[in-house]
Amino acid sequence: MKLFITGISTDVGKTVASAIIVEALQADYWKPIQAGDLDNSDSHKVKSQISNSKSQIFENSYKLNTPASPHYSAQVDGITIDLHKITEPTTENHLVIEGAGGVLVPLNDNDCVIDLIQKDYKVIVVSRHYLGSINHTLLTIEALNNRKIKVAGIIFSGGENKATESIILNKTGVKCIGRIEQEPYFDQNVIKEYADLFRENLLKLD
Repeated sequence: MKLFITGISTDVGKTVASAIIVEALQADYWKPIQAGDLDNSDSHKVKSQISNSKSQIFENSYKLNTPASPHYSAQVDGITIDLHKITEPTTENHLVIEGAGGVLVPLNDNDCVIDLIQKDYKVIVVSRHYLGSINHTLLTIEALNNRKIKVAGIIFSGGENKATESIILNKTGVKCIGRIEQEPYFDQNVIKEYADLFRENLLKLD
């Protein structure tokens, strides 16, 4: 199973969600494009938060120095992101692929994060509650649906908001995998607890 993790915006909890899914499935992890924070990248964070010995963390295809939209970060580095140079790692294991920001974040003049999603990927959307998050979540799912990309599940991040969650689930028909609460910190123990909670729903994804 190949799972592509995207968010409705930046800083909504994609990396924590990715770590939980990696731990739940003892999956491998790959972030094709890392923009900024190279010394404490999302790959570093996932590696530090999981406790199983099976998961493998694959190298980024692009490591960009500036914490910004990948198209601009690449421009600062004097390069252009080329989708043909982003090669999915080969593994017999489950693979978790983490996107950068939201689905329409530009990678270059022509391509966006959504163009990284392959036909055999199951897409999981991470939604975090804030004013405007319903709109951002529905737009994200609509953008994916318009590309004939099915959303396999949604993870809510942050404190519970029943009104927000119910309207999103009712309008989209997307399955809820679970909610990541507003925890004071995320370490291996906390990640493992969520992994145990989410595992059954993850294994049942269409």
